[in-house]
Amino acid sequence: MSDSDGKKTLGLRGASSRPGNVKQSFSHGRTKNVVVETKRKRVVVPKPAGAKAGGGSNPSLGDPSKRPAGITNSEMERRLKAVQAARAREAEEAEARAAEEKARAEDRERRRAEIEAKEAEEREREESLKAKAEEDERRKKEAEAAAAAAAAPAAAPAAPRSPNIKSGAPTPAARKKEGDREETNKRNKGGDDSRRSGKLTLNQALSGGEGGRQRSMAQMKRKQERQRQKAMGGSVEREKVVRNVNLPPAIVVSELANRMAERVGAVVKALMTNGMMVTQNETIDADTAELIIEEFGHKVVRVSDADVEDVIKEAEDDPKDLVSRPPVITIMGHVDHGKTSLLDAIRKAKVQSGEAGGITQHIGAYQVTTDNGQVLSFLDTPGHAAFTSMRSRGAQVTDIVVLVVAADDAVMPQTIEAINHAKAAKVPMIVAINKIDKYEANPDKVRTDLLQHEVIVEKMSGETQDVEVSATTGQGLDELLEAIALQAELLELKANPNRAAVGAVIEAQLDVGRGPVATVLVQNGTLRQGDIFVVGEQYGKVRALINDQGERVKEAGPSVPVEVLGLNGTPGAGDVLNVTDTEAQAREIAEYREKAAKDKRAAAGAATTLEQLMANAKVNETISELPLLIKADVQGSAEAIVQAMEKIGNDEVRVRVLHSGVGAITDTDVGLAEASNAPIIGFNVRANASARASANQKGVEIRYYSVIYDMVDDVKAAASGLLSNEIREHFIGYASIKEVFKVTGVGKVAGCLVTEGKASRAAGVRLLRDDVVIHEGTLKTLKRFKDEVAEVPSGQECGMAFENYEDIRPGDVIEIFTREEVVRTLD
Repeated sequence: MSDSDGKKTLGLRGASSRPGNVKQSFSHGRTKNVVVETKRKRVVVPKPAGAKAGGGSNPSLGDPSKRPAGITNSEMERRLKAVQAARAREAEEAEARAAEEKARAEDRERRRAEIEAKEAEEREREESLKAKAEEDERRKKEAEAAAAAAAAPAAAPAAPRSPNIKSGAPTPAARKKEGDREETNKRNKGGDDSRRSGKLTLNQALSGGEGGRQRSMAQMKRKQERQRQKAMGGSVEREKVVRNVNLPPAIVVSELANRMAERVGAVVKALMTNGMMVTQNETIDADTAELIIEEFGHKVVRVSDADVEDVIKEAEDDPKDLVSRPPVITIMGHVDHGKTSLLDAIRKAKVQSGEAGGITQHIGAYQVTTDNGQVLSFLDTPGHAAFTSMRSRGAQVTDIVVLVVAADDAVMPQTIEAINHAKAAKVPMIVAINKIDKYEANPDKVRTDLLQHEVIVEKMSGETQDVEVSATTGQGLDELLEAIALQAELLELKANPNRAAVGAVIEAQLDVGRGPVATVLVQNGTLRQGDIFVVGEQYGKVRALINDQGERVKEAGPSVPVEVLGLNGTPGAGDVLNVTDTEAQAREIAEYREKAAKDKRAAAGAATTLEQLMANAKVNETISELPLLIKADVQGSAEAIVQAMEKIGNDEVRVRVLHSGVGAITDTDVGLAEASNAPIIGFNVRANASARASANQKGVEIRYYSVIYDMVDDVKAAASGLLSNEIREHFIGYASIKEVFKVTGVGKVAGCLVTEGKASRAAGVRLLRDDVVIHEGTLKTLKRFKDEVAEVPSGQECGMAFENYEDIRPGDVIEIFTREEVVRTLD
């Protein structure tokens, strides 16, 4: 830039500058050298003379002529104060940092000193222990040498006064110095310092040495204890514990190690050494396990498979541990003689109204507290002929049998059967003559008929108590309860609640939401939540206990009926429940029982000669079979149905049950029915959606029943070929309950969505909950919005109310069907 343009050149003249060259690079390889002039910052120092010449201005503000343009005195003063405050703040921060650094250094020095002091103290203590041990050893050797010298001949020259000097043995101080030198040399050579190997230093803690894994305090203490015992001359090795190991015919490797109290890894290593490459979860035979047990130094005790049940053998209770327990009363009698109604009147509840057809088809277990505070446990058994095993089971677990006989009907076949069950079980009997309020009632005829079966009541100069009652009016209920209390007092019923529980399975079922559920009557001990138990061929852990009121309880004592949840499968009705100590014991017992039952069935099937097979084949040529698949809601019902089916038939036709089970009808049942060309009978259960579709596709017939005698009559008619008009059901629709409303004057109304087919006002309905029939009846009302309608098609919403039934919940399914009579002909 030239001077002709009137502008000054860049830079400060008169100031010290440092010129330099900068090379600039551009695109396409072009470069350019630029001369750069660097200027130092100019510091203006005010002069005292200039300040005086300025008149009344502040001397600290400097010369106003050399001040930047536009800066007043006040602004200049404010800037100077800010600069001074910043310098003062920097000075304070520097002092604070210095003080903090000094404190940290002092803290580090203090910690280092403490660690060194602890190490020195530990070193001195170990050296003192070592010196003490050496001193004790030296004294022992001197004593032995003195004894040897005393035994030597008297002519031997006397020993010098200072044997240590003559013999060249080092003094204790010399030995200590020599030990220190050896320790120092060992550390200098990089040897393993066992004394410091278990210590945790500050650097190791901060850096996470040894791969991030540190020894526990317990391990360090054990190592120090071993070193101390070794220094004192004690024995470090622990004494081997020899155990008696129970050895079954086959055992899992981990269980074998557990019984020997050895590490699983050591047992697996020993097996590999013997040429067996196994894991801890594999099973080995008894001979191999015996070699391993002897190798570890233990003793073998051979046991058989049946010995696994020794852990649940009954033990005699001490009489002083026994306390009174409530009596268990079973109500038995003929069908429709008023057993359940009588129990309803005692419980002040309504059980009979909830049973299909008004007859009991399950064993019900209830507890009743009388007005005087006595607790009674009742079992209500079915009276139908098909439920013989249920009545037998009820008599076996009971203390008192209440035989209900209708005064207008007298003694009937199932009454006689109940008498025989009570006599076989050797339990006392109380006769309740029911329906005494009826006009045609004749209680004396009942007493006379009972004489034919060796039941002599008190009114006939016998010992059996008899009470005239009426379940409808409540007459004689107090006298019946007094008779039960008197009989229980004579029996002096006692049990020990402070022992492992023992109970009997009254009923078992497979619940969709809760899994296998067993109704158990506790007979002795107390069953608690969390107990591990075995029942028949199943085992489990008590997940929940539910009493007869549907409430969850923590424990159940003697004579208390409860529902038990937590089984691994559905047990058989009548199985005995026993509480075990461990789950391994329960599993072993269940597996043994399952294997024994399977072997028994196989042996029964195999015990057939060739002549018997030929004879059976010739007989089967002339006999027509009706194969059936049975699915029921509970185990007892399935058992009763199978027994009833086996009784149907003659020389020309018979019924064969291919399979019976508990729970909803599934695809597996449909497949088996198709392969066997057999119908499926569902008793109080329904097929799920996939099973229904599969049955329709494969042409498998599914029959649903809620009352057992209807089913028995139909099967009997089908098997005999004498088929009358059949009541056939047509399913016309399904509806799902979305919400339940309470309407004044109507009761509970279900807000429904018709999911399939249609809903009809004139059709019959069933209420399904988890594919199990809860209620069957008719509709009280069918409304679309606020209008009463005759039909509601699929996909539309409607309101339904049931006739004389209000136990409806959201999520239930309503099945709509119609019935028609169809005349069947034989093919």
